[in-house]
Amino acid sequence: MYLCFSFQNLLIFMKALRLIICSLLAFTNASFAQSSTNSEKPASDFLMIQLGIDGWAGKPDSVKTTGIGRALNIYVCKNYPLKNSKLSFAAGVGIGSSNIFLDNQEVRFSDTSFVKFAGETKNYSKYKLTTAYFEAPLELRYFENNVNKNKGFKAAIGLRIGTLLQAHTKGIYSSSGTKTADKVVSKRFLDTWRFAATARLGYGNFSVFMAYNLNTLFKAGYGPDITPYSVGLCISGL
Repeated sequence: MYLCFSFQNLLIFMKALRLIICSLLAFTNASFAQSSTNSEKPASDFLMIQLGIDGWAGKPDSVKTTGIGRALNIYVCKNYPLKNSKLSFAAGVGIGSSNIFLDNQEVRFSDTSFVKFAGETKNYSKYKLTTAYFEAPLELRYFENNVNKNKGFKAAIGLRIGTLLQAHTKGIYSSSGTKTADKVVSKRFLDTWRFAATARLGYGNFSVFMAYNLNTLFKAGYGPDITPYSVGLCISGL
């Protein structure tokens, strides 16, 4: 399943999102200034640190990955409780990163009209593609403990919206007994945006999270239809 947006609608959407985030941050500062008079603790998964295992769904046989893909996401969120309910809405901002390791292959972005996964030109001991996004997580949350949301069962479903900050490949190989790194920074052919459906389930400050992209890693027609996904551990609180 993929999301389709016209360029004009996407610009309108992102302007609205920017307004929401600015309003959210302003409201968060005001909320903390008034926290001494608020009966509810402002700490409701305000900080989320996610350590994940990343993978690529739908990759063709010509794309060969190896090892364990790694994700690190850090978000700050504001929780908005729904009146007389254990449910709340949360929105935030943060950085999400992904590292996928290739098996005897390298990624070529230059001198071609589309991305190529080709046999490595050097004997790399490790070769990876790294992406980093500025993201806005949106969640509908359930907290079993309404008094202290850092305790008890918790669950959340949501959407993560991100824009690509940087992408690079990095290969490690030995030259004359010395480890050398080949690094190529390029966002060419990668989709500028990342939209992912998310879910969390846990207890206290720990939960398991899942994320599945609703769009592909590469722009349509410029690379294989690879859909990133992630599962892992979320540490939250404050």
